[in-house]
Amino acid sequence: MSKTAIIIAGPTAVGKTDVAIEVAKYLQTQIISADSRQCFKELNIGVARPSPADLNEVPHHFIASHSIHEKITAATFEQYALEKANEIFKRNDWVVVVGGTGLYINAFQEGLDEIPEIPEEIRNEIVEDYYRYGLEWLQQTIQLEDPFYYKKGEIKNPQRLMRALEVKRWTGTSVTELRKGNNTRRNFLIKKFVLNVDKEQLHLNISQRVDKMIKEGLLEEVKSLLPYQHLNALQTVGYKEIFSFLHGEIDFQLAVEKIKINSRQYAKRQLTWFKKDKEYLWLKPDAEQLLANID
Repeated sequence: MSKTAIIIAGPTAVGKTDVAIEVAKYLQTQIISADSRQCFKELNIGVARPSPADLNEVPHHFIASHSIHEKITAATFEQYALEKANEIFKRNDWVVVVGGTGLYINAFQEGLDEIPEIPEEIRNEIVEDYYRYGLEWLQQTIQLEDPFYYKKGEIKNPQRLMRALEVKRWTGTSVTELRKGNNTRRNFLIKKFVLNVDKEQLHLNISQRVDKMIKEGLLEEVKSLLPYQHLNALQTVGYKEIFSFLHGEIDFQLAVEKIKINSRQYAKRQLTWFKKDKEYLWLKPDAEQLLANID
């Protein structure tokens, strides 16, 4: 049979890890994590890394595999994940790719554009302005600075708009002129699933997960990372809010509430991303249901 990668995507706290483990056990294969934060070995509680028991059940890759001092990008993941997939395919017909980082999943399945590396300060400035001023600001800015992309590109997708703006500002050229034109074809099949639950259940899951993180020692974990708070890997939900508390900017209760709010907003952005790709089959987080749909 053809080698096949099963992609299990979805928002944070929906239950992807448990389903992926059950699917991988049934297929007697391994898991590649497509999570842009669980790959950092210094981060554990705040990124909801799979437990030691989970990791013992099924071999996982791209979990605690890199350091926060390394620059990890979608291109890094593409190379890593393809190498691991090819290794796994030598022994198995299946590999499970699970995570919520849409850009990493896209890199794995179709490759990336040949675009020069963008300085982080340019990217961070655009991201901060987007969160401050919103999608309308982003659309207006693109219309002004890259009218060619505004006419041809996806102007309702904030990730694509931010990418277009950073490329234009750094290279002076529209991203539409730098793209390959054709997606990279892989030498294996890909079956794509998004796990989701209703909004109220997802918000409850997020709240319970954050409470569990606090009980497990998130505060102590973040304290230990204070010397590295400037690193890009730590500009993320679960860490930046506790840093604000440690600097006396907000009280601890508010920091925890902000983690929950920001996690809900992140989940919403993840769902928006995956809805753009019509090839995904949307399911409840149920391993049996997913396995019934892989043939």
